Amino acid sequence: MRLTRFPRVSLLAAALVMGVAACSSNAPEASATAAPAPSAHPESGLPVIPLTVTTAGGKTHTFRVEVASTPAQQEKGLMFRTALGPDEGMIFPENPPRRAAFWMRNTVIPLDIIYIGTDGRVLNIHANTVPYDETPLPSAGVASGVLELAGGRAAELGIAAGDRVKW
Repeated sequence: MRLTRFPRVSLLAAALVMGVAACSSNAPEASATAAPAPSAHPESGLPVIPLTVTTAGGKTHTFRVEVASTPAQQEKGLMFRTALGPDEGMIFPENPPRRAAFWMRNTVIPLDIIYIGTDGRVLNIHANTVPYDETPLPSAGVASGVLELAGGRAAELGIAAGDRVKW
């Protein structure tokens, strides 16, 4: 390629080559203050984020939850999973908020299904749901999100209606 024939392209190409060379040098790594990239769950590939629940008694518990944000991701949810750690879960953002109902079709393990209102507080909990049951489990109002945890975990931690959820 001749510089005189394609001056803009050649200069751009040269700048890209220099940029790649600079990136591959032994330059120091990014500072520790840079925000960490969201991790992905090894099984689902969904982004994993922190979610906190603060109980009425002031206790805060942090979970690492997968974010099921698309209709396809939400339809699958935790179906076919054989295990869920005590501090793991899945959040289903409802955008726009709506009355929701979940069921346990193809869900192998019992779950606590926690509906979160538009004010960020727990509306209601369906605890220790029955695997494979297709009975709809509705929210007690308009939900901005639905949190699924391992069955019995909400009771273990004292999570109840009115508790604050942030993600």
